[in-house]
Amino acid sequence: MRAMRKTRLLVALGLCGAAVAAAFAAPSAQAGEVKHRHGTPVWELTATGADPRFRGLAAVDRDAAWVAGAGGTVLRTEDGGRRWRDVSPAGADGLEFRDIEAFDRRRAVALAIGEGEASRVFRTGDGGKTWTESFRNADSRAFYDCLTFFDSRHGLAMSDPVDGRFRILSTSDGGRSWRVLPAAGMPAAQPGEAGFAASGQCLASAGGRDVWLATGGAATARILHSGDRGLTWAEARSGIPAGDPARGVFGLAFRDRAHGIAVGGDYRADQASPDAAAVTANAGRTWRRATTPPPAYRSGVAWLPHSRRSALAVGPTGTDVTRDGGRTWRTVDTGSYDTVDCAADGGCWASGEKGRVARLGRHPGR
Repeated sequence: MRAMRKTRLLVALGLCGAAVAAAFAAPSAQAGEVKHRHGTPVWELTATGADPRFRGLAAVDRDAAWVAGAGGTVLRTEDGGRRWRDVSPAGADGLEFRDIEAFDRRRAVALAIGEGEASRVFRTGDGGKTWTESFRNADSRAFYDCLTFFDSRHGLAMSDPVDGRFRILSTSDGGRSWRVLPAAGMPAAQPGEAGFAASGQCLASAGGRDVWLATGGAATARILHSGDRGLTWAEARSGIPAGDPARGVFGLAFRDRAHGIAVGGDYRADQASPDAAAVTANAGRTWRRATTPPPAYRSGVAWLPHSRRSALAVGPTGTDVTRDGGRTWRTVDTGSYDTVDCAADGGCWASGEKGRVARLGRHPGR
């Protein structure tokens, strides 16, 4: 029953359909156009030549990025988005990719979501020329939502609760093989609690051992933290409203093991999303709501590279920037994006519906 309800929610959210996407859609810019707000360049759209909704995104550097989305589609660019190559895994047309993690321009791991065998993990080491399916979920009760990696070898994937607890999958060889971790250290799930496969950011890591898991759909939107790569977890209230299957925390980003930002809200276009962001400065033990949050639901968030205070949040109705560590936010763009990611060299990318992928032309406010 829970899996069936989740499938219906994903359809409503636009993960498997375009009805809500159309309701959220903002006017589109042409490829290469730099959109402005208050005179500040924000996103420069690229011509992907594709139509899927890209909720999986991995920024390698300013010139290289990977995106993954509907219809088993994976694209890769190495020239700043001037050309995108279709590097989709063979035979993956019926899969729904929702997360992709890249170690560099050649090595990446992609997650397909869904009930039972629809949840799969693929790995490439040659820039997407060939892919190996390294995991296929055999448990009909499991539904995997997100991936994260601590380094090029160690990573985790998370599933909605099975037998009353979130399920964690672990790899120690760069995604070549996976094993389910013991559930003893995971707190019990609330009734109706799940993760949102909206941006590939419901699981986030920082450093070599710390990882956070975002939840929604239940009475309380929680953020769980593990300091031992997923073996044991502590829970905290996020402060982001829940109490409905459509509400909760959708995206997490940490600039170090102490400082993090959570974004979310209510994904329905006709519902308000007050208090749609929260911050922590103690590794997620406690969270504070933003004093001036984004004005609407946001699904993705990323810290600007080498900044201790600046970050971006994106959603179907716009992009917001904070310059005080997530306490206050200002809208700088009204284009529709689902996820955002930044690389160490300062390259930031965003992706979303109808094949939209953009690169940040210049950091907001600079």
